[in-house]
Amino acid sequence: MLLWSALLFTLGVLAFIDSVFNMGEIFRQVNSVFFMLVSLALLIRTTTKAKEKKVEKYQDKIFHLEREISLLKQEQKKMVEF
Repeated sequence: MLLWSALLFTLGVLAFIDSVFNMGEIFRQVNSVFFMLVSLALLIRTTTKAKEKKVEKYQDKIFHLEREISLLKQEQKKMVEF
């Protein structure tokens, strides 16, 4: 994520320099495509991480519930034996 942010910052600096010194039309077109692709990559990466976080949260909840069930079963066995 840091790499993508650094790349976007670098492209922004280059776009600023381009606008100040009027380097040419080709660089503007290429720079805009790079901005679009990097932004799309960041969007995909962010949504993927959000989905992974949600899945990890569900897995953690399932683990705790399974542990609670096993504890309740043990308690039930102790009650039956008593």
